[in-house]
Amino acid sequence: MITLDWLPRLFTAPLIPLGRHSLSLLWLLQVGGLLLVVTAAARLLRFVLAKRVLVWLGLPEGRREAIGTLLALGLAAFGYVAVAQGMGLDFGALAVLFGALGVGVGFGLQDLTRNLSSGLTLLLEGKLKVGDLIEFDSTCGYIREISFRSTVIRTFQGSEIVLPNAMITNAPVHNLSYASPDGRVDVVVSVMHGSDPLVVTEALLEAALAEPQVLVDPPPKVVFQQIGTQGLEFELWVWTTAIHSQALLRSGLNYAIQHGLSARGIHLQGEKQMMQLLPSRVARPQGGETPTAPAPKPPPMPLPALEQQLAAIPCFSNLDARRLRELVGSGARRRVSAGEVLIHKGEDGRALHLVLEGRIAAIHETDRISRQLFSFGEGEFFGELPLLLQVAYPTTMWATEDSLVFEIPSGSFRELLAARPDFAETVSQAVARRSDVLRSYEACLRERGLLEDVDLVNPLQWFRDRLRQVLVNRAADTTDRLSRDPPGQRQDSADLEKSSRSR
Repeated sequence: MITLDWLPRLFTAPLIPLGRHSLSLLWLLQVGGLLLVVTAAARLLRFVLAKRVLVWLGLPEGRREAIGTLLALGLAAFGYVAVAQGMGLDFGALAVLFGALGVGVGFGLQDLTRNLSSGLTLLLEGKLKVGDLIEFDSTCGYIREISFRSTVIRTFQGSEIVLPNAMITNAPVHNLSYASPDGRVDVVVSVMHGSDPLVVTEALLEAALAEPQVLVDPPPKVVFQQIGTQGLEFELWVWTTAIHSQALLRSGLNYAIQHGLSARGIHLQGEKQMMQLLPSRVARPQGGETPTAPAPKPPPMPLPALEQQLAAIPCFSNLDARRLRELVGSGARRRVSAGEVLIHKGEDGRALHLVLEGRIAAIHETDRISRQLFSFGEGEFFGELPLLLQVAYPTTMWATEDSLVFEIPSGSFRELLAARPDFAETVSQAVARRSDVLRSYEACLRERGLLEDVDLVNPLQWFRDRLRQVLVNRAADTTDRLSRDPPGQRQDSADLEKSSRSR
């Protein structure tokens, strides 16, 4: 007859003497099971905190992950100690064992210890958080996870890169979403000698303002970098909230820039030399007849010089050459065909529109009627109220005839008002004279609490007060932004202002 009396003794027999206690197989199984329970509880706590509880508090993802990881680590450490103490483990005896192994194992665990301390630093500092877009050692992607040993980065190609934390803390990392998700994209353009810099500037700004992902505040800027030995070198600076798709944005801008320069007869650096070196590949017909070259397409009708058109407008007639160059570099022209809608009702204002040619009408549309309220002819402008008061257009703006409009984006418009008090006064007086325009905005202004009955008695003073308040708020926002920016971004802003003044 087979008995199983030996089975209990197998689990309870002492295996390793440790101080006053001996470790048995049953003891090891119990300790292992309890440690697994503690580990599972710590992971569950981390998941519940990061994905459930802290989400209700509105904390950003990086902070949620850091708090959840630290609390889970604390629970795990407390649980491990509690399990060891509850099972009668003598830490004094373990100290002797670990002391003997520490000398040999310590050298092998140097990298692990360094990564653990680096991971703790990343979580506590919060300079790099889960969800941040970073550039590190020719790698660009989003931080997906920060653990105590490594950081997982998801690249735009869809792969995950696991980096030891020590590599990240000991090397420069570009955090593209540290202060805000906005970023600047630079496009370098080199054109042939003899090209008109103002025409190139207009082409670059036209391409930038036609791109939906480009912000109008801060406005795009064109910097004339240098007169090189091979050509004129320019840089287009645009700001976008979609910095993660900067490659596609730069590609779209390059397409538009190439088209705009070609339409104006501007050749890129080296373009003419390449055209001259290409051999003729016209096929020779049978019979020995001499082929005839196809007739060249007629060039598009050139636009008149922008600085001349702006100087013909009364509010800009007293500008010198330098200030006209600055004005040209603040916006771009846009052709609007007769019957084309320029702005739909309810759209937010993005730019000040200055009519150079033609006429733009304001149409009041309802379900039953559509009637023209007023119109703007050559030398007049519109769009200042939506920009300064941040209200939507109450009317639809469309061209009653073929028109040419100069668009100044909101950021450049505010810079122009701050730099030129005479232009700010011209805008104020124009708003006060155009009572019909002000009445079209009356409903939305009253709804937002920006207009009262007493304001209509003296609309000029009302608009001056609003204009002064907007400029003061913008100056305060700029000062606050510069105080928060890191030195590199602050230097970019300084370079921008310096280049703007030098143009």
